Amino acid sequence: MKKIVCLIPLLLVGLFLQAQELNATVRVNTQKLQTVDPKVFETLEQTLFEFLNNQKWTNDVFELEERINCNILLTIQEERSSTSFKADLAIQASRPVYGTSYETVLLNHIDKDVTFTYEQFQPLQFSQNSYNDNLSAVLSFYAFIILGMDYDSYAPMGGEPYFQIAQQILNTVPQSAAAGNPGWRSLDGNRNRYWIIENTLSPRVRPFRQSMYEYHRQSLDFMADDVNTGRGIMVNALTQIGEVNQAYPNSMIVQMFVNSKSLEVVEIFKKGTRQEQDQVIQIMSKIDPTNASRYRAIR
Repeated sequence: MKKIVCLIPLLLVGLFLQAQELNATVRVNTQKLQTVDPKVFETLEQTLFEFLNNQKWTNDVFELEERINCNILLTIQEERSSTSFKADLAIQASRPVYGTSYETVLLNHIDKDVTFTYEQFQPLQFSQNSYNDNLSAVLSFYAFIILGMDYDSYAPMGGEPYFQIAQQILNTVPQSAAAGNPGWRSLDGNRNRYWIIENTLSPRVRPFRQSMYEYHRQSLDFMADDVNTGRGIMVNALTQIGEVNQAYPNSMIVQMFVNSKSLEVVEIFKKGTRQEQDQVIQIMSKIDPTNASRYRAIR
């Protein structure tokens, strides 16, 4: 009996050490606030935090240290009424690099088309198969995009199930809701949620997703042991991304890669060979011509 009693605390500790998948910090920016009670947004901030961090998004078991670090900033741009708002949603997610204290950015994106209604203490609910409200749908969509990117970085096409769920969330948004809440349809522009998931699941982009595995798991995670080999693999990964950019010009997914990785690529290849530097400058300048001078600074 004594042994059983002693085991119970250990089992409870084990349960509490298991965590949900996301470790999100959340902030609601209300600098442009004019009429709505600020306490409403304090409650909203806590609601967003609990929604992202307390929801079980996968069937996998995550330990505390395995959670995906995310920073979420919701900036209220417009008060349409006391309960209706337009906002920018800035999302950054990262993952650790094996054998180092360094974290590499997986996603660095701003969605400027977030509209929602919210009353103080209103709960947010995730539903994979039905549409509840726009804010819940937007946050759930990006939660699965983050999960898909993270899993893709550890295994070839490992994020497929999560990208499929993100697409399912998009497909559950009714036409009436999509008409009043931009970002879900192709006709809303060429830089929105529709195009994120369209690009990600497009056959033309599958080599890009393979390169994400090579970039992270076979290159960055290898550099602690053999930086030269890791850098060589990264050149191959960037070459594949350049080929995807040629096959699918101006694709949103490649631009999202640039937003997340351009500075990291520059710093890594400042210590590369002259041949590697020439290759990377050429590839990245074609992918991201606006910042060509940034890549020339590699040499």
